[in-house]
Amino acid sequence: MSRASLPVIDVSPLFGGEAAAKERVSKQIDNACRTWGFFYIVGHPIQQEQIERVLDVAKNYFSLPMEEKLKLDIRKSKLYRGYIAFGAEDPDDAKVYGYEGFNMGHHLPKHHPEVMAGVPLRGPNIHPTQVKGWAEEMENQYDDMWALSLVILRAMALGLGLREDFFDSKFMDPMCELNIKHYPSPTTTGKKSHLLIEHADFCAITLLYQDGVGGLQIRGLSGELMDVPPVEGSFVVNIGDMMEMWTNGQYRSTMHRVVPRSGTRYSMPFFCVPNPNVIIKCLDNCHSEENPPRYPPVRAVDWILKRFAEVFSLAKPKM
Repeated sequence: MSRASLPVIDVSPLFGGEAAAKERVSKQIDNACRTWGFFYIVGHPIQQEQIERVLDVAKNYFSLPMEEKLKLDIRKSKLYRGYIAFGAEDPDDAKVYGYEGFNMGHHLPKHHPEVMAGVPLRGPNIHPTQVKGWAEEMENQYDDMWALSLVILRAMALGLGLREDFFDSKFMDPMCELNIKHYPSPTTTGKKSHLLIEHADFCAITLLYQDGVGGLQIRGLSGELMDVPPVEGSFVVNIGDMMEMWTNGQYRSTMHRVVPRSGTRYSMPFFCVPNPNVIIKCLDNCHSEENPPRYPPVRAVDWILKRFAEVFSLAKPKM
């Protein structure tokens, strides 16, 4: 298996750097989005010590008895938040799934106007009370990943020839998700062809922390599967379907999967999704008479609800 030669981009100039340095980084990101749809970022402000604290509470949670974890079963949540059991994302393909996980979203209190109005996917997070420090660490990680995503989106806006703040208002009260995945060692789960089947992300962008075990593979430019090994201190950023729709395919939502490696694996994807009522439609400078829009406009919340229902094999969220 060959290794994908993804660019490793130092994004530190995006945090208060000079305009010329920001432009240089934005061009690097733009080029990566148009070719691979995947790239590494380093030089971000999220420290490894913080990641380790999040992983520690996650490991404590996943070590609980199954009956305890299933008290927060995501299939019982109208917000699609909570514990993801092995095979929960597609029972028909449970034989190829080798992970469990926990999903949380953008926390809004019960008295928030959108929650009181019954806007889909809006509400408070649920947290396991059995694990000390879980809520604090996870909510802090969510906020920091959201902030980092906004910085990357600003760089993408510059690369696309838009105002730097073009995406800001679209992600002011987003539907982003922080997902913690636990892949037990293949020696404990038996032989599986995949730990996570090949798929594209349906968000705008994903920021992924992967530990040293590895196993991520992407579909390369020529159609071959290529390894994306861990790079110390990095996040892997990839384009999702929403950004591909916004850019009319100029930014690539690339297929990827996770395959077995020796040892237990943990990963932490942050799926960056805009505000519910944002309309995802082709940007004005991404289509022409010769290159018309490829995708029909869609409201962000409608797209996410459709994809959640498909992924979790549910007709609609449970009330």
